[in-house]
Amino acid sequence: MATRLSDVAARAGVSVKTVSNVINDYPHITAHTRAKVEAAIADLDYRPNVSARSLRKGRSDFIALAIPEMASPYFAELGAAFSRAAKKRGITVLIEQTEGEPAAEQMVLDGMRGQLIDGIVFSPITSSPAKISAAVGSGKPLILLGERTTGGTFDHVAVDSVQAAYDATTHLISLGRQRIAAIGVGGGGASGTGAVRRRGYRKALKAAGLPHDPALELAGTGYHRLDGAASMRALLELPEPPDAVFCFNDLLALGALRTLADAGLSVPDDVAVVGFDDIEDGRYHSPSLTTISPDKEWLAEQTVSLLLERIAGTGEDARRTLTVPYTLEIRESTAGSESR
Repeated sequence: MATRLSDVAARAGVSVKTVSNVINDYPHITAHTRAKVEAAIADLDYRPNVSARSLRKGRSDFIALAIPEMASPYFAELGAAFSRAAKKRGITVLIEQTEGEPAAEQMVLDGMRGQLIDGIVFSPITSSPAKISAAVGSGKPLILLGERTTGGTFDHVAVDSVQAAYDATTHLISLGRQRIAAIGVGGGGASGTGAVRRRGYRKALKAAGLPHDPALELAGTGYHRLDGAASMRALLELPEPPDAVFCFNDLLALGALRTLADAGLSVPDDVAVVGFDDIEDGRYHSPSLTTISPDKEWLAEQTVSLLLERIAGTGEDARRTLTVPYTLEIRESTAGSESR
């Protein structure tokens, strides 16, 4: 038989109302009384009825974070940052992996119609603006992450990937590199990561008077280490291999570094490498990876704050776009031992 609120009250020697006040974190509860109730809850392993509490409060204090891939170090680190930001505000983050599959993304959007969550932070890969608009019609707040935009209809949080890619490529040009390859140019359509970061890459080449060579732009099949390794092998087979590579995420860069090591080439002397995301693996790789470093903590803090404003119905009515600050972290893969 499930433990009831009255059971907890009896164990703690207080009223049912007092137990309810403690569970709902009401003020003006003495530390002594709160401690007694919390001890009774722990002893009886009492689990509050979330649905009933949500109906009373008008919200659940749960938000969802829907990301393409939990195995990706970038999204894992981002998920941890969101959990920390939410915990400080007394709410819980439910994380869902979509793998960019249309059916999975639709399930996430359908979840906005239920009572379990108050709002969603969503990094879409395949969902159309129409599908997302239909979900927003449910009245639940939605914030989009990443390069993929939908015409400014929704709150959107992203790094300026065009400028960041420009900065990464310009750094390689500043080292005197002339044949700079790009790995990760495909995928996501015209508004996806590959297309957006390629614009910044090409813009930097043009500004420096360097032509963009289609043979140096590798699409690959994904954004993992094996894709970066395979693309780097293809680049090394060219009659004129590159002397630098800008990889559109750090996993691609780590794969490329492995291929370069297997080929007996020196990084950065023979080939300089830059990544994007600043995952922990890149910082501790040998050589350590130069990369674009988005401020993940800022991203999580600002996105959670904005979502809670939307849930509460406060703040600006107009949809907002937040641009995530970033830095170019110069490490051994472009600066050699000088960066230590």
